Amino acid sequence: MLESLLWGGIAASSLLVGALLAAVRSWSERAVGLVLAFGAGALIASVAFELAEAGLAEGGPLPVGLGLAAGAVAYVAADRAVERWSGRRGGGAGGVPLAVGALLDGVPEQAVLGIGIGAGDTVSLALLVSIFVSNLPESIGSSSDMLRAGRSRRFVVLLWSGVALVSVAAAATGTALADAASGPAVGFVDGIAAGALLVMLIDAMIPEAQSKAKDLAGLATVVGFAVAAGLSLLGEG
Repeated sequence: MLESLLWGGIAASSLLVGALLAAVRSWSERAVGLVLAFGAGALIASVAFELAEAGLAEGGPLPVGLGLAAGAVAYVAADRAVERWSGRRGGGAGGVPLAVGALLDGVPEQAVLGIGIGAGDTVSLALLVSIFVSNLPESIGSSSDMLRAGRSRRFVVLLWSGVALVSVAAAATGTALADAASGPAVGFVDGIAAGALLVMLIDAMIPEAQSKAKDLAGLATVVGFAVAAGLSLLGEG
């Protein structure tokens, strides 16, 4: 259990690091867009190599397909709840949807990490770096948007601290349930993370990156994909 808390904490720490980086200095819109585009590319690689591929290998197409649908529906429902809450407060969502996406992605992703630790698998350094790299731009971009929308630094740091803590708890829960986790269950959890990520990428992260980074968004996305894909493939070696 301590091992899962350690590795889960390392993987999730970039969420808080990104919030702190956004809180201590002001980032230009173009810089935020480039960071978001890089993160989007890294997350696309995560969906392809760490979630969909691994889920299919563990559980087969049906559990992954059901998980994709569940994750997509969960993100849409949570995003609409955030919009209604923001509307009642008289302000915009301002980056909160990216935080919702990080939570819905981070929980199942960390649970799978915890299940692997509980099953006695060796923790892949490349996988941990890949998770760290993909989380950091997401947190920086979301935090910068929330600060521009009028959120306080305290709110932003506490929000991302909460997301990180829930993610670490998911890793510990995965370790505790490792003995009972079947291949289809792992595939379903992978699918949930992939589904939530895909909807978040299309609805929030990629449009925001393109709007801010303009003509450089595509290039930054490809760089992010290449870095994360390389790390994932390195971990398989």
